[in-house]
Amino acid sequence: MKLLLFSDLHSDFSGASKLVELSRKVDVVVGAGDYGLARRGLDDIIAALSAIPKPTVLVPGNAESYEELAGACRSWPNAHVLHGSQTTLDDLAFYGIGGGIPITPFGAWSYDFSEDEARQLLQDLQPGGVLISHSPPRGVLDMSSDGRSLGSEAVREIIDIKKPELVVCGHIHGSAGQTARLGQTSVINAGPDGIIWEL
Repeated sequence: MKLLLFSDLHSDFSGASKLVELSRKVDVVVGAGDYGLARRGLDDIIAALSAIPKPTVLVPGNAESYEELAGACRSWPNAHVLHGSQTTLDDLAFYGIGGGIPITPFGAWSYDFSEDEARQLLQDLQPGGVLISHSPPRGVLDMSSDGRSLGSEAVREIIDIKKPELVVCGHIHGSAGQTARLGQTSVINAGPDGIIWEL
């Protein structure tokens, strides 16, 4: 299966147009959160992305809530919005968790979860498949531009236990567009430009 992976678009309409074009070359599109800007502009950027003709699996970032994203995608029939939940496409399981993990310093507008809340949201993840997490695992593709490791312990723990085939994340812009391995698992901090990945 050929996937198009992206995250942290932040209302870049030119970038959205490029993703729509790239999507024609793949089977499934995966968005790992932060489509708008600080709880603004979500409906418009989702409307632009809804031109993607392929099944698209989305999780909220910290810039939009699950409820806001699900509402914005209501008229996009190919969209599958996940948060502590799973969908299966062509026999491949996709499990999603959104939001900033751990809680960010950004304040009330940011859609965030504690590590314990994240552990609860991740408890139904099955082995294998694709995990889509807005936040990267602690110590992997989570390095900020000022050199701090900002990833999630809960996400790291579940990868170690369940060993998904692929983890798609974003959130930490300083690591955007990079790939790594965590044991048997490929981890990709997708970034806004889009990465094509074959499973």
